[in-house]
Amino acid sequence: MKCNLILHCGAEAVERDALKSVRTPVATPTWQPVPHLRLVEQVERALAASQLTVVNQAHALSHGGDRYFGLLQVQNGGVNPDYAWVLGLRNSHDKRFPAGIVAGAAVFVCDNLSFSGEVQLARKHTTRIERDLPMLTERAIGQLVERWHSQDVRIVRYREAAINDATAHDLMIRAVDVGVLPCSNLPKVLTEWREPTHPEFQPRNTWSLFNAFTEALKGNLPLLPRRTQALHGLMDAHVGLAGRN
Repeated sequence: MKCNLILHCGAEAVERDALKSVRTPVATPTWQPVPHLRLVEQVERALAASQLTVVNQAHALSHGGDRYFGLLQVQNGGVNPDYAWVLGLRNSHDKRFPAGIVAGAAVFVCDNLSFSGEVQLARKHTTRIERDLPMLTERAIGQLVERWHSQDVRIVRYREAAINDATAHDLMIRAVDVGVLPCSNLPKVLTEWREPTHPEFQPRNTWSLFNAFTEALKGNLPLLPRRTQALHGLMDAHVGLAGRN
């Protein structure tokens, strides 16, 4: 399975080596930007220390290279035939957001992504971030491994939970209320629920409805972690897993 990076707002997919050529702004007394490649390399080291292997990766830059987004497909021995663990990374040189990582999953058949449990590597790019980066990334990876295992349990529960049209429609409305997506996107969710693009989602269960939502959410990677975290909260409550996030 190729780990696809969903591009947005003019972001450009790049090879990992291209990150070397991105200029990092000069630090100030209160702000120290982290090179994009430095973040990627440190995360890779932390993953290796946890016996996790990167088997695929994708990277993108936007805003003249000031903003970075990346996906690392991660494996820890066993391979699930339906989905993969994914680590999302982000970094900015324009103070738009702090360096951060988030645990997620990518569904093979449709390349849908969902995330839960975003961890910021630092509150901001402070003067101590370079010194603290190894400790921060190792701590974050440890937290996210727990979330990945919870994700495995969650997907099993979603598949086991049958759902009818009336309940699915109610969850769609509630999804708008909790900020999963704007109401203008509901027709796409409804179409994917009624006539799934992929036969794997024909069963009338919560997993199929979840993927109807993530199909509709494709195309805006910066907003995807927040939106899919809200979606997990909604679906977890429905299947009795509330509080797992």
